[in-house]
Amino acid sequence: MNRRTFIKKGLGSIVGLVGLSSGTYYYARNIEPNMLHIQQETIFSNKFSAAFNNFRIVQFSDTHAGFHYSMEDINALMQQINALKPDLIVFTGDLVDAPNQYNWYPNLIEALTSINAEYGKYWIYGNHDHGGYGTDIIHDVMERSNFTLLKNSHVAIQKENDRIIIAGIDDMMLGNPNIQQALHSANPELFIILLAHAPDYADTTVKYPVDIQLSGHSHGGQVRFPFIGHLYTPAYAEKFVQGKYSLKNDKLIVYVNKGIGTTRLPYRFLCKPELHVYTLQNKG
Repeated sequence: MNRRTFIKKGLGSIVGLVGLSSGTYYYARNIEPNMLHIQQETIFSNKFSAAFNNFRIVQFSDTHAGFHYSMEDINALMQQINALKPDLIVFTGDLVDAPNQYNWYPNLIEALTSINAEYGKYWIYGNHDHGGYGTDIIHDVMERSNFTLLKNSHVAIQKENDRIIIAGIDDMMLGNPNIQQALHSANPELFIILLAHAPDYADTTVKYPVDIQLSGHSHGGQVRFPFIGHLYTPAYAEKFVQGKYSLKNDKLIVYVNKGIGTTRLPYRFLCKPELHVYTLQNKG
């Protein structure tokens, strides 16, 4: 830990303690985790035609079901997603906090099945999906919920006479991501969206013909303070933490979703849970 990081985390801890002693604890524990924010983004490109105008992609991530995120919460989230009328849905990892200790699977499958998108539902593994002996468990849950896994693979989404590519890689922390395999035979002239749980994978993604990377994993830091920002993010979410980033003069745009649930500690402060809605628009 360098000096700047040490000072930042030290000051953050002091501010955190003061905040907690003055009532912030109740807000961070009971109020903000339920304040879902819908982040609207418009993606302009001349790589897809007007056929994709107003095409809506909804991203949700990091539900961490079971860790202070109940089945009631999940059902409410599914209703919110359906209300957004997505054309396509993507989930960018960490469905359940501890898969081998979670026992709501029939209800969870029913909830995930209830969300619909004409052009499909796609998902990738996060580190918690692989952890807790969860790889096969989560795969079964998502498959039975009509989600298609993109594990170092891609699909072409066709609308009228045009196509875009949705690709996905395995988790960076506990999986084996392979972007070359994910993009094998994909036409680089098409608009390509990559799902990558860990946002810092963008340093690799930018070397390939990918236009947009959608990530989660960071939770936006979960707890943030004015002038200090986040106090902690997990490995591979240290460089790209929340929001939108542009790499190499817009060669690659990265969007980092703050996630839905919490992990490690059940708090959010100045870092509301988030759904992303991406609306495509032809630039020409």
